[in-house]
Amino acid sequence: MFTNQAHAATLTSWAASKHHPFIQALQAGTLPAATFRYYLIQDHHYLQEFATIHDLAADQATDSQAAHQLRAGAEHLRQGEMAVRETFFHQLAITDAEIAATPMAPTGYAYTSHLYRSLATLGTAGAVVALLPCYWLYAEIGHDLAHQGSPIPIYQAWIDTYNADDYAGEMPDQLALANRVATPQNTPALLDVFQKSSWYELHFWQMALDHETW
Repeated sequence: MFTNQAHAATLTSWAASKHHPFIQALQAGTLPAATFRYYLIQDHHYLQEFATIHDLAADQATDSQAAHQLRAGAEHLRQGEMAVRETFFHQLAITDAEIAATPMAPTGYAYTSHLYRSLATLGTAGAVVALLPCYWLYAEIGHDLAHQGSPIPIYQAWIDTYNADDYAGEMPDQLALANRVATPQNTPALLDVFQKSSWYELHFWQMALDHETW
């Protein structure tokens, strides 16, 4: 299956993500609050584009089931993950004005540009596969961190988001969709897209640690 190939091709970068200093500090409770605030603002910018890609990919889909799943994914993002972020924003006094005044960092800009390019060049299949590492890697990180947890309540809440049944429960459908859109003809290109998204996931953590700016 395509997802087996994709997972095997990115074991090294995924392991680096799971053991990245950002993740280790979040789990240990030593991640500076300012760094988590920066991450949340940048992730907000990213998730806005992430949801838009779902809608655009659904518009191009010729498979009605894929279109329905993509639109449902966008809605779930807005009602679920992004809604949880609003609670975090309130707790950390992150205002709409601060978000608006903080531009998307170079790595986030490059990552979302990659998502749009994947849709533009490979259609719905490209978008589905480009989006998948974000879902899948976060589910694995949430599962791994749940065993130890974090002593900081807001970091624990972040972990819980990605280990929750409703989030993890979506993964079989996400994987099935990727396997459905992959064909022998487009698999090489889709594997490249998947690996690039995984690379950007790894560098998103470093972007947050560095408080990256233009």
